[in-house]
Amino acid sequence: MRMSTWIRQHIAALRALLVLTVITGIAYPVAVFAVAQLPGLHDKAEGSLLGQDGRIVGSSLIGQAFTDGNGKALVQYFQSRPSSSGKGDGYDPTSTSFTNLGPESIVDTLDADPADVKRSLLSQVCARSKDIGEREGVSGARPFCTPGGVGAVLSVLGPRDARGRVTKPTKVVSINEACPAKPFLDAYAGVKVDCATPGEDYSTGQIVPLIGDAPSTTPVPPDAVVTSASGLDPHISPAYAALQVPRIAKARNISEAQVQSLVTTHTDGRDLGFLGEPRVNVLELNLDLDRQYPYRG
Repeated sequence: MRMSTWIRQHIAALRALLVLTVITGIAYPVAVFAVAQLPGLHDKAEGSLLGQDGRIVGSSLIGQAFTDGNGKALVQYFQSRPSSSGKGDGYDPTSTSFTNLGPESIVDTLDADPADVKRSLLSQVCARSKDIGEREGVSGARPFCTPGGVGAVLSVLGPRDARGRVTKPTKVVSINEACPAKPFLDAYAGVKVDCATPGEDYSTGQIVPLIGDAPSTTPVPPDAVVTSASGLDPHISPAYAALQVPRIAKARNISEAQVQSLVTTHTDGRDLGFLGEPRVNVLELNLDLDRQYPYRG
């Protein structure tokens, strides 16, 4: 008695399922695992882990913070670029993310509780640049930033013309500086500048960012003040590394030339000679510093 078409189709499907299960569920994973054990590939397959004093301290592929328990930068270590992955210091590989903030993010969301304040991308950049400048002994001033480290942005209220521009300001507010802070500017267009009241909406005013008198170039490079797309970038630019060399040398009581030599050792060039930019692996550099010039502080 011949099997029906329905039965034959289901038997064929079952055979295909068994064959594909063996190939993709057993043979392929075993083959990949075997290849991963070959010399030169094993360490990468295991996560490119780095150790010190017999313990794993991180991965050369994942950035991490070099701060104390209060989030303050440790003076003896090179600092990584900022991260927005996870809470606290970031660098959480289980919560890789970016901020979704772009060039138009210039207005902070202020709140009476400092923990609930949401800083715009501009204010984040300003604050980081200010902090890094103070830590490294250089000017962290940037265009469109106040001396206090927030975005220099005004809300100008008053009658408008046909193009929506305020023609005669009646009130001006520095919207990123919460009261009782003293505004970075005393007056604008002849009108006294007020600080911002947390929770008040100033979006009805004309939003005016002010470039200020800071130079267009700053010793604090871009990668020092903005996060990477993943928030886990283990590298910094040679420029950011060079900025930190004097601090590291002073903290470890060695010469700047000795520190710079290690920076050069851990600097990778462009991929294939033309892709990307030169970069410095921060964890590898800091581990090498500890091995060759232990911190005595």
